[in-house]
Amino acid sequence: MRNLLSALLLTGLAAGALAAAPAARADSAQCFYSHDWDGWKATPDSKTIFIKVGVNKIYRIDLARACPDLQAPYAHLITDTPDNSAICSAIDLNLRVSDNGGSRVSCIPSHITRLSPEEAAALPKNLRP
Repeated sequence: MRNLLSALLLTGLAAGALAAAPAARADSAQCFYSHDWDGWKATPDSKTIFIKVGVNKIYRIDLARACPDLQAPYAHLITDTPDNSAICSAIDLNLRVSDNGGSRVSCIPSHITRLSPEEAAALPKNLRP
């Protein structure tokens, strides 16, 4: 009886691991490399940034709080992420905004989401990176 329970438990654990495997692969499809980042636009409330990655991927970066320096006329984003490191979640992204005056302000990402082609197409023109 004990061996039967152990076998059932192992079978259940294996099935759970196999069920989780596609989800892990789906999450890795959300990843991108900072060197593939090609443009960005911030929302007027400075709480969200849309970035273009590669030819046609758009990601939404939600910030933990507003980052008003994103609205500066000469604002540009700085990441301290090495080019060969994948960005898969907010914790992978060290994001700062700088104006040409040299000040650098941290903008803390809370969530990163890849938009579907339909969601990207629905973005207003002023938010398309």
